Amino acid sequence: MSEKVRHPEKVNKPINPIKKKPEWIRSKIIDSKVFFQTKQVVNKNNLVTVCEEANCPNITECWSKKHATFMIMGDTCTRACAFCDVKTGKPTDLDIFEPAKISTAVKSLNLKHVVITSVDRDDLDDGGSEHFYKVVKATREKNPTTSIEVLTPDFLRKGEAYKKILQADLDVFNHNIETVPRLYTKVRPGARYFSSLELLKNAKLFNKKVFTKSGIMVGLGENKEEIIQVMDDLRSADVDFITIGQYLQPSAKHHPLNRYYHPEEFKELESIAKIKGFLLVSSSPLTRSSYHADEDFRKLQDARNKQLECHQHQ
Repeated sequence: MSEKVRHPEKVNKPINPIKKKPEWIRSKIIDSKVFFQTKQVVNKNNLVTVCEEANCPNITECWSKKHATFMIMGDTCTRACAFCDVKTGKPTDLDIFEPAKISTAVKSLNLKHVVITSVDRDDLDDGGSEHFYKVVKATREKNPTTSIEVLTPDFLRKGEAYKKILQADLDVFNHNIETVPRLYTKVRPGARYFSSLELLKNAKLFNKKVFTKSGIMVGLGENKEEIIQVMDDLRSADVDFITIGQYLQPSAKHHPLNRYYHPEEFKELESIAKIKGFLLVSSSPLTRSSYHADEDFRKLQDARNKQLECHQHQ
């Protein structure tokens, strides 16, 4: 019996040879007992992580620090984004025991900060927002001192379903804009740029206490002016934190890598983003949405406190 194709929508796509990685893009290989302990907890609870499913280059470093991003609602996505390595197809039914599994894993790993993300579930009436809410609620009840970050789908054409997640006791609401508007039809064909912006804006309006966060990949064929426009759009939506990282082409059938950005270019983009007024900016070749998320959350808190102090003294 032949193995099921991971990306059926990409089978007939042209082959895009993968460019050799420059020296600055090499991730750290860390041999650590903690890495295997984290892996054991993930496997024991039969959990899905975006670290594994998306082939994240930082998995050994993060798991060695007990950082893992849990992916809920299965391992199969209903979208077919050209950049993503998560499996595409018809998803299975939701796991009613998942809230308990995730909350137990967070407890077992003694996490100070947890990131919970999901596949897109366009097949569900609410896009999975109720299930997301249950996972966050169970995690909060079992781990009262853990800060919780969610990385959500766009809930396109799902009305106000996103509000259910924001009713849970979470700390960071993250939704990635991913790329510039011009490239959406090729890179993120199932999504809409301005719908994603609207989601981020409405999330902050609905829950002013929550930090909002979004990320963009570079190297897909965008230019500097377009990146700066995305920054302006995100600030108009009152987004607190932006992440900027290098796109790494998962396979020859995925969207072609246009070019690798030099570390100095990431520093320049970081400087520009800081001037724009983001509370926090993470910009480097290996930056990913959840990379160093726990340290970044503490920095976000500090930045907001300083901002409040400045306003009080004015």
